[in-house]
Amino acid sequence: MRIQSERLTAAEYIEFLRRTDLGSQYPAERFEQRVAKLVANVPVSLTARDDGGKLIGVCFGITDFAYWLFITDLGVDRDYVKQGVGRALMEAALNLAGGPDDIIMYTCANEGAVGFYEKFGMERAGDVMVYNRTRWTDFTVE
Repeated sequence: MRIQSERLTAAEYIEFLRRTDLGSQYPAERFEQRVAKLVANVPVSLTARDDGGKLIGVCFGITDFAYWLFITDLGVDRDYVKQGVGRALMEAALNLAGGPDDIIMYTCANEGAVGFYEKFGMERAGDVMVYNRTRWTDFTVE
């Protein structure tokens, strides 16, 4: 497995989402246009590829490279779950942002992923504020 900083195209990311459980986190509204903005602008864009070059994992995040890192997207191809891909991506993102001695890492986890994040060493936080006025229609990328 190879982990690297890499910009994906919107088409590559959407195709990847079809092979993960991550695709259900996005709203239907302007999905393709918003994904295009996401992949073009996200500050931390890491990929995991198998030995044949197949995209098997993605980690996106935002950071100030001094104090915090917010993981916005972490997905692993269903055929590669429980093989260390997610952990390797999280470690790479944390180190890229500045390392565990300087960086506090946050994420919004769906209930199915809480166990993964707890095994990684994350804890539930009660200090995060949210402003959300977004119209949101749930759907799954298929």
